[in-house]
Amino acid sequence: MAHSQTPSSIYRRNLFLQLAALSILILAAASNARAQSADSLSHVKKVYVESFGQNDSASKLRERLIKQLRKSGKLQVVLTPSESDAILKGTESIWVAGYVSTDPRAISTARQPIIHGFLSVEIVGKDNEPLWSYLVTPSKFRTASITQDLADQLVAQLLAALQPTKDKPPVSPVANGPVEVNLIAAGATFPAPLYLKWFEAFQQRYPRAHISYNAVGSEAGLRLIVDGKVDFAASDVPLSTEKMSEAKASFLHFPTVLGAVVPIYNLKGVDRNLNFTPEVLAEIYLGKIKNWNDPKIRASNHNAPLPNSDIIVIHRSDGSGTTFVWTDYLSKVSPQWKSAVGSGTTVNWPVGSGAEGNDAVAAMVQQTPNSIGYVELVYALRHQLNFGAVRNAAGEFVQADLTSVTAAASGAASAMITDFRVSITNPPGKGAYPIATFTWWLFPAELGPAAKKPAFLELLQWMLTSGQKECAALGYAPLPREIAARELQSLSTLK
Repeated sequence: MAHSQTPSSIYRRNLFLQLAALSILILAAASNARAQSADSLSHVKKVYVESFGQNDSASKLRERLIKQLRKSGKLQVVLTPSESDAILKGTESIWVAGYVSTDPRAISTARQPIIHGFLSVEIVGKDNEPLWSYLVTPSKFRTASITQDLADQLVAQLLAALQPTKDKPPVSPVANGPVEVNLIAAGATFPAPLYLKWFEAFQQRYPRAHISYNAVGSEAGLRLIVDGKVDFAASDVPLSTEKMSEAKASFLHFPTVLGAVVPIYNLKGVDRNLNFTPEVLAEIYLGKIKNWNDPKIRASNHNAPLPNSDIIVIHRSDGSGTTFVWTDYLSKVSPQWKSAVGSGTTVNWPVGSGAEGNDAVAAMVQQTPNSIGYVELVYALRHQLNFGAVRNAAGEFVQADLTSVTAAASGAASAMITDFRVSITNPPGKGAYPIATFTWWLFPAELGPAAKKPAFLELLQWMLTSGQKECAALGYAPLPREIAARELQSLSTLK
């Protein structure tokens, strides 16, 4: 049932392939990287910066990045791949989100464009192994051009990361043995762009391990693993002890990465990123706040040109881990939401229209003026949608990015000693984005067929080491080191 080729599933699969375009760009030119010698970021002394694309903004970003790297004196930027220890490759997207004018009577040609975008890069070294990656979005209060802002942010992050690390040595290629292995997985759309990238990269290193992933949603993925129809499932919702008891099976949960659910919106002429309080988000989805010009929205967005228009509410229609994270957060911050709706992969929505999958929600918001929805951060970026800052438990309005999502997980390690099922929505502390989450791989405690066990353990270990260095390029935050180390320790007991 999960593999039936309905028009809807074909449409979703095509969209996921578009989302994975970034991974294809980043993984391209692997032949150039084979000559590189660096096996960790701290060993990189000479770097070659590949083209980011053929358009003007891509050229300007590359030029600015090279200029700032040379100015820093930390790395030598060389002219050819063969001269380098590592290669920096990436992609960018910059777009006009709207127009603004201080004079409402001004002609359209006198208005100023509102520019949004992102820059995503990855550094690869010896054997095309990922050494570091990152994704930057525009600064909240930028004074320079967007190309300068993105490039300068990226260089600052790279320079901060250029210090010795205690990377794990490469693991032996068990999956590259004499027996071909097929691993079947299904589940969350939330991390699907990253998983597609991971599986493609893993299969390049271990060609005899074939991995298929069907992004059918967390709820469907859980159902498939419980029914024994997949080797492992991906879910933004951990299985409760009660659910495992009902299934008469025990499933191990391994967090794979951190992500953020963001409120996206389509408002013509709004010249800034909007601020949302927890109360406003809850009341919009309860149907109590119905107009964009409502005083409660205006209170956090002084002088923003909010339209006097009805709010079109969009939510997920399928069983969704993204919905679980969204409603888990709303249940924590709004007693009224908790009593009236609650949390879950599916809920009885008081208002709104549904769409199946993160991609479809993003597409519907993109096509619907005056709408609001919720998706994982990478889907907002790929669809060039505005997404708001959300007030956190410390009283700050914080937009989702790698730094704020990482901050949300800063206190999670102490709670993940023997059980990795931990919610991090609405965490305490400054700088933390409040609608962040781990996402998990679930698999039977006995690891399924013996023939598949070595390949699966190899995949898990690769994901927790090399794979973590590829997360940030797609807008996902890597696991905190302490948590990844605990998972690796737990993994060693399964071998």
